[in-house]
Amino acid sequence: MISVTDKAKNQISFLRSSEGYSEAHNLRVSVKGGGCSGLMYDIAFDDAITPQDDVFEDKGVKVIVDKRSLLYLLGTTLEFSDGLNGKGFQFINPNASRTCGCGESFSI
Repeated sequence: MISVTDKAKNQISFLRSSEGYSEAHNLRVSVKGGGCSGLMYDIAFDDAITPQDDVFEDKGVKVIVDKRSLLYLLGTTLEFSDGLNGKGFQFINPNASRTCGCGESFSI
């Protein structure tokens, strides 16, 4: 399961409408190789769901995750920060043993 905080939900709704996406576009979260810690999060809007995907819903936000990425993301909470230390989505991932300073990449 992937959880979404209220702040993340509000930002997702704002971005969906401001960037011209419809309600049919859900949030796709995946993990790709790269970054200074070895793995990177990828987040985008997507209106396609394949047989290789799992779909989770939290607070009315549907999150699509491919089965390979799900192994890295189980139990993760998606947060949004707009504080002085930076603005953007943050992944609170209990599976990550190490994260880089910017929070964009992690390792298991």
